[in-house]
Formats: sequence, structure tokens, C-alpha cells
Amino acid sequence: MPKQGNRFQTFADFYPFYLAEHSNLTCRRLHFVGSTLALFCLFKLLTGAGLIWLLYGLLSGYAFAWVGHFFFEKNRPATFKHPLYSFMGDWVMYKDIITGKIQR
Repeated sequence: MPKQGNRFQTFADFYPFYLAEHSNLTCRRLHFVGSTLALFCLFKLLTGAGLIWLLYGLLSGYAFAWVGHFFFEKNRPATFKHPLYSFMGDWVMYKDIITGKIQR
């Protein structure tokens, strides 16, 4: 995995690391639930339910993910060091779970 200092050069370099940080099945399931709830909140926000749904979406997405990391995976979320790639990784992993590329 080519790195420049503490940074990955591309998302393709980062994603295998991201998946390794999500090897625990319960952690992945919690990510999936949190992301699904975040999508629901985004839908509510976009349909005029109020700006509070943005907060609900952020809270649900991060709360489920962080519980998965701190209590099941026993590591620090990649968000702390790689926020953009981590956000991208969440949604690529979500797609990979839905399409059956990785186990839910």
C-alpha cells in the first residue's frame, strides 16, 4: 500500500486498509444499520421534514459506527486520521454489503 507520510495516495490504496479495520462482523453490521438510518434521515431532510434530520443522520451514522469500533472491533475509527477516505469507504462498503461482495 503506497503511502506518503501518514496519508494514502489514492482511495484504492486506502480501501483494503479500511476493510481490514472492519473485519468484525458485528462492527460491519452496525455500520450498515447506521448508514441505513443516515439515508432515511437524508430522505426526511430532503422531503422537507426539517434541518434537525441532518443532525439525526450524522448522529445515527457515527454513533453506530463508533460503537462497532470501540466495543467490537476494538480499534479507533479511520475517520480520525482519514476523514474523506473513511466517509467514501463507508459507502463503498455499504454497496459491497448490498451486492454481496462482503458479508453483512
